[in-house]
Amino acid sequence: MTTAPWRDPALPAAARVDDLLARMTLEEKTAQLYGVWVGADTDGGGVAPHQHDMTSDYDWDELIVHGLGQLTRSFGTAPVDPDLGTQALARAQRRIARAGRFGIPAVAHEECLAGFTAWQATAYPVPLAWGATFHPELVEEMARRIGHDLRSVGVHQGLAPVLDVVRDPRWGRVEETIGEDPYLVGTIGTAYVRGLESAGVVATLKHFAGYASSAGARNLAPVRAGVREFADVTLPPFEMALREGGARSVMAAYTETDGVPASADPALLTRLLREEWGFTGTVVADYFGIGFLESLHRVAATPAEAAHAALLAGIDVELPTLKCYGEPLLDAVRAGEVPEALVGRAARRVLLQKCELGLLDEDWTPEPGIPVDLDSTGNRALARGLAEESVVLLDNPGGLLPLSPDTRIAVVGPRAADALAMLGCYSFPSHVLTHHPGKPTGIGIPTVLEALRAELPDAKVTFAEGCDTLDPDTGGFEEAVARTAEADVCVAVLGDRAGLFGRGTSGEGCDATDLSLPGVQGELLDALVATGVPVVLVLLTGRPYALGRWQSRLGAAVQAFFPGEEGGPAVAGVLSGRVNPSGRLPVSVPQVPGGQPWTYLQPPLGLAGEVSNLDPTPLYAFGHGRSYTTFAWEDFTGGDEPVELATDGTYDISLTVRNTGDRDGAEVVQLYLHDPVASVTRPDLRLIGYQRVQLTPGAAARVTFRFHPDLSAFTDRSGRRVVEPGALELRLAASRADIRHTAHLTLTGPLRELGPDRRLVCGTEVSDGA
Repeated sequence: MTTAPWRDPALPAAARVDDLLARMTLEEKTAQLYGVWVGADTDGGGVAPHQHDMTSDYDWDELIVHGLGQLTRSFGTAPVDPDLGTQALARAQRRIARAGRFGIPAVAHEECLAGFTAWQATAYPVPLAWGATFHPELVEEMARRIGHDLRSVGVHQGLAPVLDVVRDPRWGRVEETIGEDPYLVGTIGTAYVRGLESAGVVATLKHFAGYASSAGARNLAPVRAGVREFADVTLPPFEMALREGGARSVMAAYTETDGVPASADPALLTRLLREEWGFTGTVVADYFGIGFLESLHRVAATPAEAAHAALLAGIDVELPTLKCYGEPLLDAVRAGEVPEALVGRAARRVLLQKCELGLLDEDWTPEPGIPVDLDSTGNRALARGLAEESVVLLDNPGGLLPLSPDTRIAVVGPRAADALAMLGCYSFPSHVLTHHPGKPTGIGIPTVLEALRAELPDAKVTFAEGCDTLDPDTGGFEEAVARTAEADVCVAVLGDRAGLFGRGTSGEGCDATDLSLPGVQGELLDALVATGVPVVLVLLTGRPYALGRWQSRLGAAVQAFFPGEEGGPAVAGVLSGRVNPSGRLPVSVPQVPGGQPWTYLQPPLGLAGEVSNLDPTPLYAFGHGRSYTTFAWEDFTGGDEPVELATDGTYDISLTVRNTGDRDGAEVVQLYLHDPVASVTRPDLRLIGYQRVQLTPGAAARVTFRFHPDLSAFTDRSGRRVVEPGALELRLAASRADIRHTAHLTLTGPLRELGPDRRLVCGTEVSDGA
């Protein structure tokens, strides 16, 4: 028996796919371009926008006779036992392979934003917490574990990470982002991509591009970013994750920029992504994004026109189910309204990826390896470590923390005794289980109250909820104040409830009018502070909230961004002192709830000044975080005299960090760039490097950053990315507002125009500083 060339793994993938495409009919090619969402809800209570009016029924046997591109969320639609789900997915794949002439299975994809979004799978901290760790290596290990769990049940593609840069913290999906700085987002996001791809899972970058810049912080609102903001803030994390991380898929954003929806933009999805950046993977639609070209954007009159626009732009796969790339597209191609070559181009990309995944091999088998454990001891240990490193000690002015082991503690607040307070909107319990009341969470999620009682067994701990997260009822204030008055210290646990489309205070479609604490939680905090008992504020949130109202009135303040299933013990460990806090803010914490949007990436006119009575200076700056130990920064290599450096040279800047306290701790050294004069306005400061350093008492480490002028590049008036000669300052800092040392450079030589091969990452070296 002769094996067809497309089945021969010894041949190059391109030759195999070309041979296969030559044998396929139009219907078979088109079938590779869409997914099917088995069990998707059509009654209005779904987990994707407009799911109820974009989902339709179909005949499964009739549908798969020509093959199938993708299977949508076999595990993430309903609570499915992992072993049974693995077997069911394998059966579905066998059925798909048997139905078509070529026996090609589908690519199975799942959400994996903060862990595999499946019942009984580990719920890790949300991406905003990853950013707070400033620890890409730990994030990479988490993603590797997520990838192994996905592959163990037969999943090939993960819809993560989110690389949107926060532009307005009122946006509901801030919890899904890594922070407000493109370098931090890019480096942490790239680490996640490396981890997921190392497990053989296709990482999907989203949302490409501009989604987080939606006007008024409204989900899916138009994007009004300028070309330089788009080029210098929005795009760099995606480019870094593709070039440095090797991501094999990109998801087109829902939004439109300056009137052009991303899903119908060939300049974005083809000219930039493929021709300039050299991307060769697949571009997938965000859920129903192609249909939205007709229904929401109104740039297409029919599903067929929407399909044509999306294919022409460069979207290869319609997700989550067929609306436009099915019969409407087939009819349009047969009528000569859509070139068949567009179908062939997209099918080729899809089949090349299936070839990479081994789905075209003759010995492919879907047989599962069961039993599976999606919340292993190793997973939980990593979730705990990541959570502990992400907790930010905002303030501890009088040394109230750590708490005394035998003190009287009043734990108050609506987030203290609720396990879901730990989880973001894309965790399975928050994302799916809310539609299945009575179903257990499937994983252990200790609350802050439970964890604090376990952490301090000799303390007398009382509890009062005080109020709801959103309900305006203040009837519980009296009990909360009474419990506080009887205690030595009050731990007020406040924050967000993650949800979807207005069913929470944070999450997709849960946008905020301002940055006041949700509901009457601010009034509750006022009442607790008024007792005179020292109050430790603990925030479990998906975004920063304005805290200036309580400046100098709190005993201490701790910020955790939805820290996952082990977040309760992590927060309790910080309160008890078992954990020395080392998190740093990936987003600024504002003084006042209005005056937004504001992030630290501001040119001079975006900073406080005499031209306006509104002062946007944050209460706690990007990169801020305190510790229970102290650090000295010594032996800085730099001085007041400028050093000349060619625009294509390198310059090392270094210092020694010494732990001068009496306990282990981690310092995060941050490198910022200040460009005094440029041809276009530039942010006053922007992060271009960082290094997390873990030190025992008395130990020291030498941290060296290797600066290359490519890191100073920006988009000039003509749209070129350039390095301009002239003065620069490199500032070593503990936060954007805490500058410790400055090196002065003068770039010499000609202006350099950069291409896609420019340096994106600042090299860092850590050596013994003794």
